Amino acid sequence: MGGSLTPLRVGMAGTGRISGQYLDTLARTPGLRLTAVTDLDPERAARAVAGTGAAVAGTVAALVARDDVDAVLNLTVPAAHAEVALAAIAAGKHVYGEKPLAATREEAAAVLAAAAAAGVRVGCAPDTVLGTGTQTARRAVDDGLVGTPLAATAFMTTAGHERWHPDPEFYYRPGGGPLLDMGPYYLSALVHLLGPVTAVTGAASARRAERVIGSGPRAGQRFPVAVDTHVTGILHHAGGALSTLVMSFDVHAARLPRIEVYGTAGSLSVPDPNGFDGQVEWYPADRERWESLPVSAGYPGAGRGTGLADLAAAIAAGTPHRASAELAAHVLDVMLGLLDAARQGVTLPIDGGCPRPAPVELPEPDAASRSTTSR
Repeated sequence: MGGSLTPLRVGMAGTGRISGQYLDTLARTPGLRLTAVTDLDPERAARAVAGTGAAVAGTVAALVARDDVDAVLNLTVPAAHAEVALAAIAAGKHVYGEKPLAATREEAAAVLAAAAAAGVRVGCAPDTVLGTGTQTARRAVDDGLVGTPLAATAFMTTAGHERWHPDPEFYYRPGGGPLLDMGPYYLSALVHLLGPVTAVTGAASARRAERVIGSGPRAGQRFPVAVDTHVTGILHHAGGALSTLVMSFDVHAARLPRIEVYGTAGSLSVPDPNGFDGQVEWYPADRERWESLPVSAGYPGAGRGTGLADLAAAIAAGTPHRASAELAAHVLDVMLGLLDAARQGVTLPIDGGCPRPAPVELPEPDAASRSTTSR
């Protein structure tokens, strides 16, 4: 992506744990160039970009005002996503951010409206669904390998991020929880596989009022829980398929699949949507055995930041980018609708939806590769 493009100059806001993965992708992607960073901790920002040549800006306002920043990579905490995005848009910058797009529907709508008015692009993680794992599974669905999709399952179960994260409180505050934290990976994958969601039914619980930090200098400290930590629901897709979803910070061990799709002609096992690759397995009804499918679609060797590279290439080509704010806003609406449905004990419609993103075709091998292969 973007090998022949003028690089998109990127200013990064936030240099926490996830930033290292983005920095790796930025460093190896010709279509992207990191020019500046900012963080609440200037020393951490300086350490993160040591040797890259990127400048350290004192504030978000200073970052978005820079002439050498075309797009802002928003890696701040979820509660600040909309605020930082709106500041960047107001400065005429494109934005690509970590999930979720915003903490509320109103904030998400404000970001979309501001971007449309300013004529800039907004993208949002997860971009893991652009890798070879989910995209190969999508190709299998689109090619009819499971027949007509009837249903799917999606499970993310863990005992909680406080076991490994030294500062886990934000996972248990509004905007966090298993659904808002991990749901975007699974829901984005389900939209790629089966299309947008039209209605949701849900149930949720939070059985523990406190959690205990399990690692780092604050190990043993207790902190309050302010969100649901176990969420389950049914998603109604526009094409008629029903997905069963379980997102939990309350499960110590399980043998559940990540995502499976069930159709009239067979089943499909989809790898972890929190990763870019992984083996896709197909169970054709007429053969009655699981078979591994070869990679047939997606960006090979992708990493976090691939969605930003896809956005840069789409700007140059004048085409829609795939990890879009519209998809992220739809996923947010589905998640919040699921929580609303759980509290009300009803099935709720999901309005608007979004276009199903374009698939990622497997890149053609270059002439040298073809020549080598032909021998």
